Amino acid sequence: MSNNPIIKIEGLSKTFGNGTGAITALDNINLSIEPGEIFGIIGLSGAGKSTLVRCMNLLERPTTGSVIFDGTDITALSDRELRKVRQSIGMIFQGFNLLMQRNALDNVCFPLELAGVPRNEAKKRAKELLSTVGLADREKSYPAQLSGGEKQRVAIARALATNPKVLLCDEATSALDPTTTQSILSLLKELNQKIGVTIIIITHEMKVIEQICNRVAIIANSQIQEIGPVQEVFRHPKTQAAKKLIFAKEDYTEEFVGKGRYLRLVFDGSQTDRPVIANMVIKCGTVVSIVYARTKMINGKMYGHMLLELPEEQEGVNKIKAYLDSENITYEEEEYNA
Repeated sequence: MSNNPIIKIEGLSKTFGNGTGAITALDNINLSIEPGEIFGIIGLSGAGKSTLVRCMNLLERPTTGSVIFDGTDITALSDRELRKVRQSIGMIFQGFNLLMQRNALDNVCFPLELAGVPRNEAKKRAKELLSTVGLADREKSYPAQLSGGEKQRVAIARALATNPKVLLCDEATSALDPTTTQSILSLLKELNQKIGVTIIIITHEMKVIEQICNRVAIIANSQIQEIGPVQEVFRHPKTQAAKKLIFAKEDYTEEFVGKGRYLRLVFDGSQTDRPVIANMVIKCGTVVSIVYARTKMINGKMYGHMLLELPEEQEGVNKIKAYLDSENITYEEEEYNA
């Protein structure tokens, strides 16, 4: 594996329009993505994340700055040279973008045809890829005959056709139901492990990042606000932008204001499913209010966050913290203003 980043972005800005009507979509972005990692870029709608991923393969040309792919500054390449490089950068989209008049096999063949690969060779490669994504029996099916998950699997097979080093996934699971999303994320993780392709996930959903990514960049107001290993950002978000993404507003169980004392509990997969809060209340003899909770079970382990409003008495707070320490549950006292 190379010691150099597979993608390095330096001083990248992107402005749409001119003069007083100009809109800055990206502002001085600096980012390095290592070969073989699954890297997440997360932000709310309008934050600039989709523009950023489109700048990575120059579907959008940056206004300033450079995109260095595998050691080459691709912003300096001719159109012909850029087309060659793009064969090493696959992309999948939220809307699948399949050719409706072509069946699954011919959709996967399409980029190989553009690359000048002989038809027989292209068909062989396409059959192998459809098998890899679990669709060996659907090669003659047209997009209209496929489910959303099957369409995305065809799109993944097509994106892998030219043996790319990087796979860009722009909201690739946003149009899918939770079960199908889970299967697509599992497939991407498997492909990363099996063939070593670097995967960049663009999403607005923290649960997608938690399940698959090694590192994550938080983007807000056209800038990278925070970057680091997923567990670190998840357990100790430093910026307001990160906290807003982790504490999704629609998940609040009741309205609260930031005048009291709050304890944020983090479930990072090291705990099994057990009634933590009920046991804590019984053991400590102290009632707490749960103002926010978003936890889920993945393979018998608990992931997520919980925000508790602490009692006013310090003795009760001390008992709660001692109990959480004894159960090896990560917590942090903090002020939180939504």
